[in-house]
Amino acid sequence: MGFQHGLSGLSVASQSLDVIGNNIANANTVGFKQGQAQFSDVYANALSGAVADQRGMGAKIANIAQEFSQGTITATNNPLDIAINGNGFFRMSNDGAVSYSRNGQFHIDADGFIVNNNNLNLTGYSTDANGEILTADPTNLRISTAALTPDATTEFNTSLNLDSRTTVPAALPAFDANDPATYNGTTSGTIYDSLGNSHIFSIYFQKNAANTWDMFATVDGETTPAGVPVGVTLGGGASQAVTFDSNGNLTAPAAPIAVSVDLAAINPALGATSPLDFTLDLDGTTQFGTAFGVNALSQDGFSSGTIAGFSIDEEGLISGNYTNGESMTLGQLILANFSNPHGLTPIGDNQWIESRASGQPLIGTPGTGVMGVLQSAAVEEANVDLTAELVDMITTQRVYQANAKTIETQDAILQTLVNL
Repeated sequence: MGFQHGLSGLSVASQSLDVIGNNIANANTVGFKQGQAQFSDVYANALSGAVADQRGMGAKIANIAQEFSQGTITATNNPLDIAINGNGFFRMSNDGAVSYSRNGQFHIDADGFIVNNNNLNLTGYSTDANGEILTADPTNLRISTAALTPDATTEFNTSLNLDSRTTVPAALPAFDANDPATYNGTTSGTIYDSLGNSHIFSIYFQKNAANTWDMFATVDGETTPAGVPVGVTLGGGASQAVTFDSNGNLTAPAAPIAVSVDLAAINPALGATSPLDFTLDLDGTTQFGTAFGVNALSQDGFSSGTIAGFSIDEEGLISGNYTNGESMTLGQLILANFSNPHGLTPIGDNQWIESRASGQPLIGTPGTGVMGVLQSAAVEEANVDLTAELVDMITTQRVYQANAKTIETQDAILQTLVNL
């Protein structure tokens, strides 16, 4: 027995304690992946390759392996805390220098970019003006604070029931929007022009025979003194015929009605595009022997709005919520995975970089392929088992003491030889 064995044993035990201590020190580090010291024995070989001495020369550290097992996911109150459940890494950029992380603690910097605590930019896919994802090269994700551009109404849809029991107005054929005696039912909804100004679009139904009605419309209640609508045409005319069969099903119009609104005639000071053209769809409208009622009413326009908040779903889509009640996709997070994540090179600050051993990154969106999914307002805790680490520390301490004992014994033998 020589000093070499004990010295090598002390060295590997000391390095193993370093690894265990680092694991314990980072037990509260979000996204931390524990290490494990792996040992190998040492032998001296003859030139022929045969092992000349089976006693060996001690031990050495063969590798400090990273363990990328899943950490516990813990909920937080910050929507920019994002946990990865499954495979993958966040792709971070430092002025183009790319690194990877499992730490999903992010915030927004002064310029609206999503960054981590080291001011590295989170990358992903951007969107066009319509909120469509641009799956080109990944870019730094940014929460835009620009106002949402208004969108003029192009479709107005309503489904209602006209009461078949109602009688023809005595004033027929005259129609006066200001005189309820000249029509049998009315409803209204909001429409928007090209500048986001809202207008009240009202439609009126006047029965003129069994199963036959005339529909009129006004915008913002603008009429002549006689109650005739101003600046609104339905299907190219002042009114639109609406007919039903004997079962109360709509027979005409068979297609959406073209509506044109002369905004300049209604309010020339607005400055919006005129005319405002959209379609009016009565699909689902019926004529039954029940009271007049509106079953559905919708349109696709909206006014301008400012961002009031945002959310991130499990697929990484960032949705902005605006003060006008609309939402729009602002971007999408991406993940990177590797053929051999154990080959990644740790560089500190919860970051890894690719290496020859790890292979090139496989880029994809969360929930696709082998990529994990995301959970917003949550973080992934370190995958350190403190109980196991403490047991390993005690075991390694005993190993260290045992190796020290071999050195002490060898010293006693040498001392005996000297005394002879």
